[in-house]
Amino acid sequence: MSISPEYIRGLVEGEGCFTFSKSNGKKIPAFAIRMHMRDQELLKSVRDSLGLKNKIYTYHYQGRDGSKRGPIAILIVREFGPLKNIIVPLFYNKLIGNKGRQFESWLEQIGIDPEVPEKFKFIHKLHKSGFYDNLDKI
Repeated sequence: MSISPEYIRGLVEGEGCFTFSKSNGKKIPAFAIRMHMRDQELLKSVRDSLGLKNKIYTYHYQGRDGSKRGPIAILIVREFGPLKNIIVPLFYNKLIGNKGRQFESWLEQIGIDPEVPEKFKFIHKLHKSGFYDNLDKI
């Protein structure tokens, strides 16, 4: 089932995040969307609709607070190409509220954090140059 970009953005407003993961002492920009395991097929549809090749990970984390949580499914995108060519254009200036602020802050952090590998800083340079602003006009 193909899912529209608008539906995916709505899903991400509630369930997604723009973050960083640690790898070999570096901070790697990452996009993640996490849902209850019952929505694993929905995550697969999101992945496939975006043309991503990432695996959907599943795990059952109980937390440190003793709460009983259900198993989750998570889609994580950390690769430079998909972030630059799929994720950033999909969400650029299209998220509102807290998620929009989180996205903008994430883009800025990519550019200024010395722990972020140099190749990812190109995403920030595209952002600052107005490249992503012009994608809708093409």
